[in-house]
Amino acid sequence: MEAQISFPQIIERGAGMDVHRDTVVVTVMGTEIITETKTFTTYTNDLRSLCLWLKSFAITHVVMESTGIYWKPVYNILEDDFEILLVNAKHVKNIPGHKTDKKDSRWLAKLLLSGLLKASFIPPSEIRNLRDLTRYRKKMVQNSTAEYNRFEKILQDANFKLSNVISDVFGKSGRLLVEAIKSGNNNFEELLALCHGRIRKKSEILKESLQGKLTPHHKFMLDTIQLNIDNIQNKIALIDQKIDSLCQPFNEEINLLQTIPGINRISSAVLIAEIGVDMNVFPTTQHLASWAGICPGNNQSAGKVHSSRTTKGNQHLKTALVECAWAASHVKDCYLRKKFESLIGRRGKKRALVAVGHKILNAAYFIIKYKVPYFELGYDYIDSRRKQSQVQSYLDKLKNMGFEVEITQAH
Repeated sequence: MEAQISFPQIIERGAGMDVHRDTVVVTVMGTEIITETKTFTTYTNDLRSLCLWLKSFAITHVVMESTGIYWKPVYNILEDDFEILLVNAKHVKNIPGHKTDKKDSRWLAKLLLSGLLKASFIPPSEIRNLRDLTRYRKKMVQNSTAEYNRFEKILQDANFKLSNVISDVFGKSGRLLVEAIKSGNNNFEELLALCHGRIRKKSEILKESLQGKLTPHHKFMLDTIQLNIDNIQNKIALIDQKIDSLCQPFNEEINLLQTIPGINRISSAVLIAEIGVDMNVFPTTQHLASWAGICPGNNQSAGKVHSSRTTKGNQHLKTALVECAWAASHVKDCYLRKKFESLIGRRGKKRALVAVGHKILNAAYFIIKYKVPYFELGYDYIDSRRKQSQVQSYLDKLKNMGFEVEITQAH
């Protein structure tokens, strides 16, 4: 028997949806409506019938869980006619032991009418399209990296130790050497002539690293992997063109974001794709950081703190921010680098990068919201603030002891 829980009604008429791959179970509920539950398929024509059915009850709000990607076809059909709340499944769990599709849809409808649901952030369609491209680009880059590693593995298997001498086997010198090796060229002087000056200084080690045993199987594998790498790179180039096209309306925000150390055009496009350009969705930077999962969480009970690790959040955004933080930590004379260096000793590299990523996200929030460039505080800012804090602390102690002190800056 379903538990009867009553809440004050905030919304007059709404619908709760339990979405699956093939079906949608819908319950309508509200003022002057007889509660009714109906099941529809997820084919487009049936979803249009669902839309008409909801309109017949004068429904204004619809709620559904963010179940994989199955919510998207339903959202695409209903978004123009209703206010849709997409909610986290963890936040709307029903009473254990009372779970059916019908009861889940009724429970969602009850929570909706009571105003107890917190909607997830759904960006507009142009931002969603950009998000699809940036995430697909990331996957292509990962595939390319995997192919690079396979290429290096084959070279090692063939007894060639090029990576011991050349930092980038796929750079200009590395490509020329690999092509010469595959063509059967064993003349070291000719191979050495293909390298740039810094590599030529390591001629003795290079000569040893080129003493390999290339079999027809190795050659076939190298050619096949190289072909796949070139194919992936062509795909990435096409994706980059499309990303640039979709970013045209957001050029101002993207150019301003690039004033932050560690952020280039691609990473700024990723930030726009994940958080959008309307910062009114996030009341404060704390809300945005919590949504991104880039700030400490809370887990306290009986006055004891059990954990303060970061929440799951938006994994794509979190990864991008950590990558930007790593890039910023290598920029000379910038505040973010000093912040990273001040944290790494006591917090470790990973936590320091998350903290710097948090700083970058805070800056991005205000840059996008107020359309202003990044203000660089400088590498010495943290030390100067620490110095001022220490001086003020000593002055307060002396004042409490009854002394009046006047200080002057030493030359």
